[in-house]
Amino acid sequence: MTDLPARPTRRATASAPPGPLPPGIPARTTAAPSPLLLVGVVLMAANMRPLATSVGPVIHQIDAGLRLSGAAAGLLLTIPVLCFGAIAPLAAPLQRRLGIARTVALILCAVIAGLLARVSGGVVLLFAGTTLAAAGAACGNVLLPVVVRRSFASRVGTVSALYTTALVATAAVAAAVTVPLAHVIGRGWRGGLAIWSAPAIVALVVWLPQLRSGVPAPAPAPAPEDGGHARMRDVTRHRLTWQLTLFFAAQSWGFYATVAWLPSIFEAHGIDSTNAGLLLGLSGIMAVPAALAVPSLATRLRDQGRLAVALTAITLVGYGGLLLAPAGVPALWAVLIGFGQGACFPLALTMIVLRSGSARLTAGLSTHVQCGGYLLAAAGPLVIGALHDASGSWTVSLIVLMAILVPQALCGAGAGRARTLSGAAVAPSG
Repeated sequence: MTDLPARPTRRATASAPPGPLPPGIPARTTAAPSPLLLVGVVLMAANMRPLATSVGPVIHQIDAGLRLSGAAAGLLLTIPVLCFGAIAPLAAPLQRRLGIARTVALILCAVIAGLLARVSGGVVLLFAGTTLAAAGAACGNVLLPVVVRRSFASRVGTVSALYTTALVATAAVAAAVTVPLAHVIGRGWRGGLAIWSAPAIVALVVWLPQLRSGVPAPAPAPAPEDGGHARMRDVTRHRLTWQLTLFFAAQSWGFYATVAWLPSIFEAHGIDSTNAGLLLGLSGIMAVPAALAVPSLATRLRDQGRLAVALTAITLVGYGGLLLAPAGVPALWAVLIGFGQGACFPLALTMIVLRSGSARLTAGLSTHVQCGGYLLAAAGPLVIGALHDASGSWTVSLIVLMAILVPQALCGAGAGRARTLSGAAVAPSG
């Protein structure tokens, strides 16, 4: 497995074009994307996370109502992350067969059907509906960078900021308001979870015009960038692909472990459960300004490696404070952890677009990064919880969370180097 050359050759394009656009981004498209397409992308992104983050706050109500075992409850919380990884490879063949517009519509239909099914019956429908909705979201996660690369190539930073903000903001909102909504609607956990089908229905209605008009594509280059046949195994063999995958995996591993256990860590050091939950909410809210700022900043930089290292260092300081003085200034530790993790997530998604030289390569790279990243991330909460059970404290768990940041920084620095994975670079050699 070899790295990509640092200078342009016959096989790879590594230098940035003149002007403000980052490497690999074309300067024009065959048709300007409509404002309705941008709204559709943002609304699609807004429905990729509530299906996962809305369950945790009502898991005790679900346990009581359906008599779930502890293992079953844990599996219910883990299914979305597992699907985000395992189902991601289906996005590319679906896109090739149906086209982007119809594939996105199918994804939103799957999310809606799954969200409604999981509140319509017993345990079987709960798990089947969760799996169906998560499978749709898994494909949506992969296609969002593809739509940005394909239709908003000259505005990657702005559009990436908008859709990643929608991702992280709705995730935080769903975690915060599902319980109050359940009380208002009056049907317990079923009402609190069912309400999240409404924004998905709105997103589908807004997207329907794209089925007729199609999603604008970049203007064809004189020589095709990917030769028309870039394959997943060709993308997989390059160091850049693995650097991006491991950066995304380490960030997601720490994020899901933090979401699962941060309140428990605070409670173990004398902070009551209400304030511990508020601190988790504060951490989640910090991802919103990070998602707004980081993609635009990343597209202005030729090399995003230093940015990846700096944001990882912010997370490290937060974990360090949590380890050494957890009850000292807990709000500060929550803010640092939330901002650092919340910034690395949109940075990873933005680098998927910046490092790929064509929409076809964006699909392959996005599939590889998110499939591997989420599958590894699913182990985060389990490992951190098991370490706590074995040691009887959170010290070892926090040390491990800090240790994970070392490969995250190294891979982020490598993935941020100014080069693109061009179609010629992934074509079979000889």
